[in-house]
Amino acid sequence: MLRDGVGFYAFFGYGWWLAGTTHLGGAAVEVATSLGAVITVALLVVGRRLSDRSAGRRLPAVWRRRFVVVNAVQWLLIAAAAGACGVLGVPALIAPLVAVIVGGHFMPLATLFERPSMRVPGMLLVAVGLAGVVVWVLGAAHPVVLTVVGVGCALTLWGTAVWSLAGRTAGEPFA
Repeated sequence: MLRDGVGFYAFFGYGWWLAGTTHLGGAAVEVATSLGAVITVALLVVGRRLSDRSAGRRLPAVWRRRFVVVNAVQWLLIAAAAGACGVLGVPALIAPLVAVIVGGHFMPLATLFERPSMRVPGMLLVAVGLAGVVVWVLGAAHPVVLTVVGVGCALTLWGTAVWSLAGRTAGEPFA
């Protein structure tokens, strides 16, 4: 289930969903949180049921090392962006910049895993992050920026999980 990313897409999608909806307040937060949890659990259950028993095998050592490097660079860039936004007094730009960084990290992973289609969610995440910047530049409040970016990233990642599962049921790898 993790080999094709369904688990990652489901969990990180839920994290973005929470970032985009928990500021809504009142019953809307409870409904949104519950809806996101249901979507995440459904993706995980379907992913598990459709999982290939060989999916648990370890990645080749060279892939593991490169994967660790790509993700370490991603987290360092996220920390730097968040720190810079804090220092500059623009916390509303943290989520959009994180989306751009996360989207960007899909590009070397697509090459590493020899799955060019991974560039599609990467480009979509970058586009969502840039949309958040545009919304902020146009004067939207921080909660609006969070909603645009959080919900957009969640839908992108969950959609990618569905795409991966659909490819699995059609006998085609997500590639």
